[in-house]
Amino acid sequence: MSLPFRLTAATGLHRGDRAYQQDQVEVIMHTRVAGCALAVLADGMGGKSGGRKAADQVLLTARQLFESFVPGKDDAADLLRRLVQEAHLMIKLTAITAEEEPHSTIAAFLLTPDLHCEAVHAGDSRIYHFRGNELVARTSDHSFVQRLIDEGKLTEEQASAHPQSNLLTGCLGTHQEPPLANWRLGTLQPGDTVLACSDGLWHYFTPKELGAIVAGLAPREASEMMVGKARQRARGGGDNLSLALVRIDPLG
Repeated sequence: MSLPFRLTAATGLHRGDRAYQQDQVEVIMHTRVAGCALAVLADGMGGKSGGRKAADQVLLTARQLFESFVPGKDDAADLLRRLVQEAHLMIKLTAITAEEEPHSTIAAFLLTPDLHCEAVHAGDSRIYHFRGNELVARTSDHSFVQRLIDEGKLTEEQASAHPQSNLLTGCLGTHQEPPLANWRLGTLQPGDTVLACSDGLWHYFTPKELGAIVAGLAPREASEMMVGKARQRARGGGDNLSLALVRIDPLG
């Protein structure tokens, strides 16, 4: 069965000005069903080896679960919940042999051939949904400053410069259970873009800027521009950064 749309995807990854790369990202196309894709992004934390090991566990778990996923039969939201729970457990097991205590954020979304999209996240890696260049919605961070924003004690602008802006209230691999923050984007349309990105990227952009870039450029060029601008704006002080974007392009 031919689909009336085409999925176009791209990823971006940069070490920034850090000594080690602890972000990992991948867009996995379903091997048996066209129009089905899983995007997974993990921002690892916990020393030079710990963070990378944690992020690697997130991607490994995602590949294993998606390999057996049957679109139209299996539940996408359930797969994403299992991804959070199983990756969390695997990271905790890794911690037993790791020098540092490994943790990771996660931002993942699964798109099925009927253009239904489910997402899940934990920590301060975000997922944005754009329709053309307009922001439809984005995830809300599991962070100390997001809590202050929600309580009306900080603005978004103040939060980005807050000394505790990197303090998370939920992620994978900690002693407490991770937040199971499923997010149903619903049925997408041709012209929509879903973007997952770590704080090393979104920190340098307004949603309006991101929308203009993903709507105005093909995914590969959009990815390169976002990475380039983030590096430029970091002025030598940038974190690891990563992104995954999937755009639904109409045929004809």
